[in-house]
Amino acid sequence: MSIHLVGGGRSDDYDGEVYVAFLEEATARASGAGRAVPVIGVLLVGGDAETADSYRSQLVRTAECDPVITQIAEGELYTSAVLDGIDGLVVGGGLTPAYFDAVTPIMEELRLLVGDGLPYLGFSAGAAIAADTAIIGGWKIDGIPICDEDFGEDLDDVTVVEGLGLVDLAVDVHAAQWGTLTRLIAATEAGLVEGGIAVDEFTVLIVGDDEFRVVGRGSVWQVMPHDDGVVVSSLGA
Repeated sequence: MSIHLVGGGRSDDYDGEVYVAFLEEATARASGAGRAVPVIGVLLVGGDAETADSYRSQLVRTAECDPVITQIAEGELYTSAVLDGIDGLVVGGGLTPAYFDAVTPIMEELRLLVGDGLPYLGFSAGAAIAADTAIIGGWKIDGIPICDEDFGEDLDDVTVVEGLGLVDLAVDVHAAQWGTLTRLIAATEAGLVEGGIAVDEFTVLIVGDDEFRVVGRGSVWQVMPHDDGVVVSSLGA
C-alpha cells in the first residue's frame, strides 16, 4: 500500500485521476476483509456541507466506494472512532495548522494503521501534515517574505512541526498555483527542513515501498540541500 500526496485542486467535472490508484488499493484491502465496496474515511476540518459533498462526489465519481465523512470545526479534535472499519483514509484540505491540531490525538493509531497497509491520501493540508517534519504554514523567515502572505495559513513565521511521519520528506502543496515552492526552498536553505517536495494542483506523488510515481496534470518539485544552497528539480507525470 502507498501514501498518496495530492497538491490540491478540485473541480466538479474532474475525472479524478489522482484518486484512482488510492481507490484501487482501498478496494484490494476491502476485498481481503470480505467487502466488495471499500469504506473510505474522509476527515475534514472546517468548510461547509458543500465542501463535504464535493469530496463525496469526487470519490464516487472516480470509482465505486462508500465515503464516510467526518467534518469538524476548526479547534475541534478527532477521536480514534473515525478510523474504525475503513479501507482507506483521506485527510482533506483547508487550514493546515487546524488539521494538524485535529489529528494530533489519533496520530499514533493512524501511523500504526498505515504501517499495517491502510492506504492514505492527503489532499493539500492532509499531504503537508503527512511528513515526518511538516511545514504547516508561514510566509516569512527571519522577517523576510518568502511567499505570498495570503498563503501563510494564518501564520507569519514559517512553522515546522513533527508531522504524521508517513513520509520522510517535507511536503508543500499548490506549488505552481500559489508559488509555495519558494517556501520550501527557503525553509531548506534555512535548515528548517532537510529538503522535500512541492506538489502542483491536480497532481499526486505516490510513495510506495520501492518507488515514487507522479500522476496528474502538473509536476512535483524536489528541493534538496547543496553546498551552494539548494538544488531544485521537477518530476513530471
